[in-house]
Amino acid sequence: MARPIRIEYEGAVYHVTIRGNERRAIFKTDADRERFLTVLSESVERYDVRLYLYCLMTNHTHMVFETPRGNLSRFMHRLQTAYTVYFNRRHRRSGHLMQGRFGASVVDEDRYILKLSRYVHLNPVFIRSNRTKAPSERVSILRSYVWSTYRAYIGKAKREDFVDYGPVLAMMDGPKRTIKSQYRRFVEAGISDIDSAVICAKQRSRLCIGSDDSVERIECLYRELADSGYQREDVSFRRKPRLLDSGLIMSAVCRVFNVDRSVLYQRRRNSLIRPMAAKFLCEYGGHSQREIGALLKIGNGASVSKQLKKLSQLLTTNKDVQKLRMEIELCLKTKERADP
Repeated sequence: MARPIRIEYEGAVYHVTIRGNERRAIFKTDADRERFLTVLSESVERYDVRLYLYCLMTNHTHMVFETPRGNLSRFMHRLQTAYTVYFNRRHRRSGHLMQGRFGASVVDEDRYILKLSRYVHLNPVFIRSNRTKAPSERVSILRSYVWSTYRAYIGKAKREDFVDYGPVLAMMDGPKRTIKSQYRRFVEAGISDIDSAVICAKQRSRLCIGSDDSVERIECLYRELADSGYQREDVSFRRKPRLLDSGLIMSAVCRVFNVDRSVLYQRRRNSLIRPMAAKFLCEYGGHSQREIGALLKIGNGASVSKQLKKLSQLLTTNKDVQKLRMEIELCLKTKERADP
């Protein structure tokens, strides 16, 4: 039987699940979990994946991430293979560790990402042994569970460098200084009952988590691709996002940096404003590096590429830079909601 086609495109966001073969444990010790996170970190860096969140359970794992390079299968192949080799060697076993292929659903609308993050983070309190416990006890279990990104999201643990917290937190309304507590209240409001909207969306289609229109579009394209013969670069599966105007993007960047637009065109040593503008013109405006060079008067595409590379390194280690990016994302997300 032929394997089902994977839907892959640049900028796709996925909810991915990995399950143990015959529902057996894929983590037997904390050392196993640590190794999985090490392999995950290495894979995220190698394939330029934006990991939003994860939750490791005993016999399965949830992840939500974005693939800017459209390389879901290569990323997951490396992650699963490297971890399986380690696990089999450590526990003196052979054969399959994972249950068939990993599950991957496209998350086609931002409004589902926030709810999905709650669904994933609440996994520890919905296992059978915890379902009948009092709400207060379940809250305690959730806040003390160290094998997910939840504690870092709410400020109870150090943030991991390979996780990108900005996109999810940017979806929270209200003052920026209270974003962590807002997110905590949002997640823990679902402690007594599973989010029916997410469950319904997941049951509606194995291919896509989104509205009826989104599901219909993805499944229609899937059928067309399957009928015509699969080719990896089939243009019908490339994302067609609603791109933002370059002027709007540059205005948002200048607003966060509190500078005049003219500063964008000035060469300043160690300044972050032009690299940050370049990043958002690429991700939210769909511009090529050559086009960005012309817009910002930087030079050619190679010059833009160097600036983006330096910024990418800073974003993995510098909390102040991460905060600037989150604030710009929040500005642009607000604009998208106000001007659909």
